[in-house]
Amino acid sequence: MRFTSLVVELIRARPRLVVWIVVVCQAALWLTVSLIFYRSPPGEVATVLAYGREYQVGTDLGPPLSFWLADIAYRVAGNHVLGVYVLAQLCAIVTFWALYLLARSVVGGQQAVLAVLLTMTVTAFGSSALEFGPSVVTRPIWALLLLHSWQLIGQARRNVWFVWSIEAGLLLLTTSAASFLLLLLAGFALASPEGRQRLRSFDPLFAVLVILVLVLPYLIWLLRADALAMPHWPAIADLGARATRWGWLLTGLVLAISGPIILVALNSGWFSRTVEEAPGIFRPPIAPLARNFVYFFALAPALAGSLLAGLFDLDGVVGGSGVALVLSGLAAVVASGDLILLRRQRLLRTIWAIAIAAPALAVVAATLFLPWTGSGEVATAVPAGDIALFFGDNFERRTSKPLRAVAGDAEIASLVALDSGRPHLFLDAAPARTPWVTPASFNETGGVVVWRASDTVGTPPPEIAQHFPGLVPEVPHGFEWIVNGRQPRLRIGWAIVRPKGR
Repeated sequence: MRFTSLVVELIRARPRLVVWIVVVCQAALWLTVSLIFYRSPPGEVATVLAYGREYQVGTDLGPPLSFWLADIAYRVAGNHVLGVYVLAQLCAIVTFWALYLLARSVVGGQQAVLAVLLTMTVTAFGSSALEFGPSVVTRPIWALLLLHSWQLIGQARRNVWFVWSIEAGLLLLTTSAASFLLLLLAGFALASPEGRQRLRSFDPLFAVLVILVLVLPYLIWLLRADALAMPHWPAIADLGARATRWGWLLTGLVLAISGPIILVALNSGWFSRTVEEAPGIFRPPIAPLARNFVYFFALAPALAGSLLAGLFDLDGVVGGSGVALVLSGLAAVVASGDLILLRRQRLLRTIWAIAIAAPALAVVAATLFLPWTGSGEVATAVPAGDIALFFGDNFERRTSKPLRAVAGDAEIASLVALDSGRPHLFLDAAPARTPWVTPASFNETGGVVVWRASDTVGTPPPEIAQHFPGLVPEVPHGFEWIVNGRQPRLRIGWAIVRPKGR
C-alpha cells in the first residue's frame, strides 16, 4: 500500500495554506533570532537609517525609496530597529507570495508550492534578508514585476499595465540596477512574438508616462548631481582579473542555490528504490512561452548580472543575488517534468528543514561561541543601544542641548545616530556624502566625534585629529559585548565639539 504523508496531502489540497505557513514561520524565525541575538543592526542598516532620516531625493548610495521606508518603519516602531526587521520580513513574504502566484500560473498550484519551498532554501533569503536596504526592497518589486510581465505577455491581461508601470517606477526609485532589470524585461518582450504583439498598442506609452511621473524628481537630482556617467571600461590588462572575478561571482551564486540542488538530486531516481512507492505532484503541460519565460529570467539576471559585476569590478551581482536567484526554484520545478515524484519524503523534509534553520543556527553559534575563540568580533554583537544612549546623554548633560550631529568613525557614528534624538550623521572623511551637515554647521551646532580607542588615553586617529583641529579627547569608554569571551571590551574614544556660544 502506498504511503502518502500529511504534508503531501496538504500540498495537494491546500497549496496556498502551505505557502503561508512556511513563509510566515521563516519570517518568525528570523525575527526571533534578531530580537534575541542582535544588539546592533546587521549590515548597513544603521547607515540606511541615518540616510533615511534626511529624506533626500537621492544620495551617493542610490535611489531613495528603501531609505525612506526604513526611516518610516523605524519611527512607527517607536524608534526601534524592530520596525525595520519586520519590514524586511514583509518584503520576503511579498516576494514568496508573488513567486507563488507566478508559479501557479505556469505549473499549477501544487507544483508552485514546491517552487516556493525550493526557493526558500536559497541562502540569499536567509540572514541577509534582515540587512534592510535597496537589495531587500528590490526583491518583492522584481517578483511582482515578473508576475505582471507574465500576465501581460503570456496571458494578454491589459488591465495590469498600470500596476506594472507603478512597479517599474518603484524599481527605478529603489535600485541603481533597475535599468538593467527593465532592459531584460524589454529584451524578452521584443524577442517573443507574443511580447511584440503586446507592445503594438498605446498601453506601453501610457506606462512610460506613469514611470516618468514617478521618477521625475530623482531624475532631476541625477542630472543636477551629474550622476548619470557610465562606469569606466576596464583596461585590456585587467580583463584577466575581471574574468576571474566573474568566475568567483558565479561560484557564489551556485553555492547559494546548493540547497535546491541537493534537494533535487536526492529526489532523483538515483536514490529511490521503486517508482510505485513515491506519490506524485502532477501539472498540466507547460506552454513553450512559459517555459522560455521561466528559464530566461532564472538564468539571464544571474549570468548577465555577474558578468557586469565582474567586468566593472562591483562588490556583488548587479541587482543582488536575491533578485538573480528568485526564479531558481521555479526553473528546477519546470525542468522536472509534468509529474514530480516525491521520493524519500522524510529525508527531503529533514534536508529542507536543515537548509532553512542552518543560517539561523550559524548566527546563534557565531554570537555565542566566536567570542571565545578571540579570532574576531561579531558585528551584530556591538551594543548599539548602550553606545547611542551613552553619547547622547553625555552631550546633553554637558551642553544642556540635545545631540545634533555625530562624526568620526563611520561605523560607530552610524550607531550613535540611532539615539532617540536621531542626530545627523556627518562623514567628515567625505563631507560630500552627507550634504545635510557641513564642517561649518557641525562646528556651529556642536556634536560628538567618536573612534575606536587604541590606548587608554583615547588619542584620536591622525585623520580625525586633522579634520577637527584642537579636539580634546575624553577618557575612552568601554562597552560590554553580548558575550565577552576572550575579547577585550569595546573601547570607544570620543570628544565633544561644543556648540558656538558655550
